Amino acid sequence: MPLKLLDILLTLFHLVIIGFNLLGWIWKPTRKLHFTVICITAGCWFILGIWFGVGYCPITDWQWQIKEKLGEHNLPGSFIKYFIDKLSGGNINATVVDVMTGVCFLLAVSLSVYVNFLMRKTSRR
Repeated sequence: MPLKLLDILLTLFHLVIIGFNLLGWIWKPTRKLHFTVICITAGCWFILGIWFGVGYCPITDWQWQIKEKLGEHNLPGSFIKYFIDKLSGGNINATVVDVMTGVCFLLAVSLSVYVNFLMRKTSRR
């Protein structure tokens, strides 16, 4: 598969995962899958992060290897920062992006726990 096509597919895959992590808790049929995906994301960030650095994403790692073969260098540690910079044409502060990513992720985790576990208990009463 040509590297450029693989890069595009990984970008799309990233965007689907990010979107699903943020919004998958909303729809009842996807709530269990959302909780699973968000746990996998947390596992990569914090368990694999023990060895590779907190926030580690294997998909980003693979995509950065491809981008380097395509001639892109000095890539940020985060796909989200990379994508926001590409969209905005700017160079957004990495700490700001990381904090906003963390806040959004914690909100999504909290909502997933609520709809998957706590909401059930209150509706049974």
